[in-house]
Amino acid sequence: MNKMVGIKFKASGKVYNFDSGAFVLNNGVHVIVETEQGLGFGYVAVHPVVYDETSLDKPLKKVFRLAGEEDFIQRQRNLDFEKRAFDYCISCIESLGLKMSLFSVETTFDETKLIFFFTAEGRVDFRKLVKVLIKKFHVRISMRQVGIRNQAKMCGGLGRCGREICCSAFMDKFAPVSIRMAKEQSLSLNPTKISGQCGRLMCCLTFENDTYRQLKKKYPAIGKMVITPDGKGKVIRHNVICDRLTVRIDKDSIVEYELKDIKRE
Repeated sequence: MNKMVGIKFKASGKVYNFDSGAFVLNNGVHVIVETEQGLGFGYVAVHPVVYDETSLDKPLKKVFRLAGEEDFIQRQRNLDFEKRAFDYCISCIESLGLKMSLFSVETTFDETKLIFFFTAEGRVDFRKLVKVLIKKFHVRISMRQVGIRNQAKMCGGLGRCGREICCSAFMDKFAPVSIRMAKEQSLSLNPTKISGQCGRLMCCLTFENDTYRQLKKKYPAIGKMVITPDGKGKVIRHNVICDRLTVRIDKDSIVEYELKDIKRE
């Protein structure tokens, strides 16, 4: 009976599926797994479940072994190596005058490759930088330019709600977000209030958008004339959470009513 387990290599990273083999794995257990880059150090994020091999496009790679004391020591060496590589690369970027912002460095578990993540407004010619880095560290070098939203996901942080930002906490991929969603939810269109740490529209605008759209179907559209207990008026605002709407009766009278008290013309 084959079992599939979900493994994460870092807290804000994606969950990857592996064959757990004969290992009994609980959430949080650290393991060494086979990856395309060689052996990797990760932890169990999704409990093992039975799966059918025929339903997969390609066979799953296996969990190689449970992480031991030497693996944790190697992991600490990796972190120290990444820190040294980051500091050195920053100094090289400044000396070469490159217009790029380095924000993260990762190494493979066996320290045979370094991956440098950066953001930039346009394309960057980093060939000289790569040569300097290879000469310094004697490993394979990969430079990856990512978008500002990916930077926020990788770096993490707190949102204006006081919680860890969604992309870093649990989101696997980014969904399209539009200003129309903010309008649909009657939010302030002030960019500073509906933008996340990345400077783009907050991802959480997508979470409740479908609910708002469904609830608003029973409301008269803004600008429509309706009949209220105080006479005819024009709808100027919806409050779908409280099941109420605001109506302008005349130039000097704006009243909020429950939806059940409103009749359409």
